[in-house]
Amino acid sequence: MKRALVSVSDKTNLIEFVSGLKELGYEIISTGGTKKALDNAGLDTIGISEVTGFPEIMDGRVKTLHPKVHGALLCVRDNPEHVRQLQELGIDYIDLVCVNLYPFKQTVQKPGVTHEEIIENIDIGGPSMLRSASKNYRYIPVIVDPNDYDAVLKELREMGETCPVTREFLAAKVFRHTAAYDAMIADYLTNKTGEKYPEKLTITFDKVQDLRYGENPHQSAAFYKGMKPSYSLANAKQLHGKELSYNNIQDGNAAIEILKDFEGQCAVVGLKHMNPCGVGIGATLEEAWDKAYEADPISIFGGIVAMNEPVNAAVAEKMANIFLEIIIAPYFEPAAFEILSKKKNIRLMELDTTLEVTTKYKYTNVNDGLLVQDIDDHKLKEEELRCVTNRKPTEEEMKQLLFAWKVVKHVKSNAIVLVKDNMTIGVGAGQMNRVGAAKIAIEQAGEKAKGSVMSSDAFFPMPDTVEEAVKAGVTAIIQPGGSIKDQLSIDVCNEHDITMVYTGVRHFKH
Repeated sequence: MKRALVSVSDKTNLIEFVSGLKELGYEIISTGGTKKALDNAGLDTIGISEVTGFPEIMDGRVKTLHPKVHGALLCVRDNPEHVRQLQELGIDYIDLVCVNLYPFKQTVQKPGVTHEEIIENIDIGGPSMLRSASKNYRYIPVIVDPNDYDAVLKELREMGETCPVTREFLAAKVFRHTAAYDAMIADYLTNKTGEKYPEKLTITFDKVQDLRYGENPHQSAAFYKGMKPSYSLANAKQLHGKELSYNNIQDGNAAIEILKDFEGQCAVVGLKHMNPCGVGIGATLEEAWDKAYEADPISIFGGIVAMNEPVNAAVAEKMANIFLEIIIAPYFEPAAFEILSKKKNIRLMELDTTLEVTTKYKYTNVNDGLLVQDIDDHKLKEEELRCVTNRKPTEEEMKQLLFAWKVVKHVKSNAIVLVKDNMTIGVGAGQMNRVGAAKIAIEQAGEKAKGSVMSSDAFFPMPDTVEEAVKAGVTAIIQPGGSIKDQLSIDVCNEHDITMVYTGVRHFKH
């Protein structure tokens, strides 16, 4: 008679799976809560202590760490010496293993959880059994995922055993599972000890979905979520439309990053190719939408829109008049959803914009390497600004300067943003020189540039950008400062009665 060792925390479809094994003639060895659940369902099991001849000790910390378990799992069955030793020691084979681990991830995420409780949810015996059995996958199928129960039972019923390819597939999944489990534990303890950039970096992600393709149709892609996704598209609920693409996710993420800087204000962000094409704030969502749209009605076509207020029918009617890829909002009122869902392909995504941002680090891959840095979550306070010109900003100019600074932080460098009346009117992104970015933003703004404010993500190395601002009619500038030629730009501002403030902080974005 074949024997299966079953010990799971996730009991999804457990009874059905074990019933199938029993029908195929398997004896079931089990432990703790799993044994109790199976016995209560009328499925007889053998306790692990009956196998080992040794009691569970230390509150269950030690129960499966025993030669009669691991010998049964690690025996190379076509090695006569291994088989002889097993027979001499009275150890019987274990022919199938179904184990999943203590819920460490769920425990860490519980509100108010104690360190002691977290430590007790570090599984030791489970990973050991999984690793032993998976090392010996030539002989033993190892199941860690309830989604694989049906496939395993199907092969056992049809062939009497699992095929080698299936066992190898299951073993690979096991080692991914235990690697991710160890990575979560390492992450928790590393954070607790305050080690910021450890000598080994272990991070883990769970697959959300396959994507139709990557940045381009000839590239394959998939979407994964981190250990604690909250303010993330991975945590958003898609209400309507075709599935997200790689570029949709990139753009959607960029849009909600910008939106987070406008907490407490009614804001709408229009975004295209990772850069904001229009940002507006207003007393109402409709006003904010009008400003975001008016900022660049050409570029927003086929773009992403994110807002931090529920979508109402009036705004939905306006958005329905143009082609948009995605709309992200905390809620769609029924009338608004009815209007927008008439467009077959538009993605409507709900995401609570009050969710806490849990991301601490930004990861950027390079060839065979990974760059890691703090995420740029700097929030500028008005009292931190330093006016370096003769004229100080008016109250209205200061309001627009702070708005412009929030936006330029999210524009690819070199970046220049023009703002007027609580909306962007010109965005110059990703240029090889700063004056080039300024010229693009000014050209886009046109006549609106007169009386606007300008923000720059980094200092002016020469006065040429300020000279362009003068010609356009800009009245106020916000920039980090710090160039050895700062005085040249200050002098131009003073000559033309432009006010300029320094932040002391730059926002390069590559």
